[in-house]
Amino acid sequence: TTGERVVRESFLPGAILTRVASSHIRIGTFQFFSAQQDSASVQALADYVIDRHYPEAGESSEPYSALLACVVKAQARLIAQWMAVGFIHGVMNTDNMLVCGETVDYGPCAFMDVYHPQKVFSSIDTQGRYAYANQPDIGHWNLSWLAQALLPLMDDVEAEAINKAQAALGAYATVFGETYQGLMAAKLGFATASVEVNQLFSELLELMAEQACDYTLTFRALGDQLAPDQEAKLAATIFTLPPAFQPWLQNWRQLLAQDNIDTATAHATMVGKNPAFIPRNHQIEAAIEEATRQQDFTRFHRLVDVLAKPFTYSEENQDLAIAPTADEEVKATFCGT
Repeated sequence: TTGERVVRESFLPGAILTRVASSHIRIGTFQFFSAQQDSASVQALADYVIDRHYPEAGESSEPYSALLACVVKAQARLIAQWMAVGFIHGVMNTDNMLVCGETVDYGPCAFMDVYHPQKVFSSIDTQGRYAYANQPDIGHWNLSWLAQALLPLMDDVEAEAINKAQAALGAYATVFGETYQGLMAAKLGFATASVEVNQLFSELLELMAEQACDYTLTFRALGDQLAPDQEAKLAATIFTLPPAFQPWLQNWRQLLAQDNIDTATAHATMVGKNPAFIPRNHQIEAAIEEATRQQDFTRFHRLVDVLAKPFTYSEENQDLAIAPTADEEVKATFCGT
């Protein structure tokens, strides 16, 4: 800590936080130089990113088109992973999106408790622009601005540059869809996605929304359905699937059998893809309060330990997996969180 008092909603102890990433170059970094029509700096930045992150693009006869294609794929895969675990970034403007495809600048981020596709946590996102379900489209929008910045490098003929940019951007939906569908298939115990599996998880999400189910615990509870009797089950004692799930559960088991996936294999897949622990907002808030108000870091260290191995359930930490009560629910997050 710095020893200074910082004005937030109240006076709080100041501290310095170091953020670590492969690099801190954002889409907005390219926009900054592009807006000044500083093509030399855009090119220098692009060359640096190619050298540091995407050397395969440098081997292409059209390195800047290849660079855009690489970033498009990296962003699509990243956002698919967010969606699969119920993560909401909260501030997806272009200067918060790294071209290396890692997550950064997520001050008001949150993991969903109850599933709702239009869930928003960020206190400043009053219009729901960065709602959970909107994240894939916002990712594509951001990449279009990177494409615009790179246009002068992609071809001397503007029309040709635009065609190349559109081709690169056109891959976004495919890469996102394939990645997301593959992740969701694995969360249900399947080896690969298919039309039938995609339909199954779409129906599951609809059920979860209708029944106001906890996102993380629902998937973990499904895995518990296939677990050996002697195995400690997270969801069994803290979460029960609603009766409305019974027809869906029957279809799920039938499709697993149809795909020749035995119970043990499906269970092993699901345990490795569905976390038992996530950074639940009410637990994070409690850890912050206890650390800053009482200098008690017990909960903080417990959270660090369980979140380092989120797929491994431990009964002694069950309280950290439980969904919040109505009184505990955190409905808005802030950049100072």
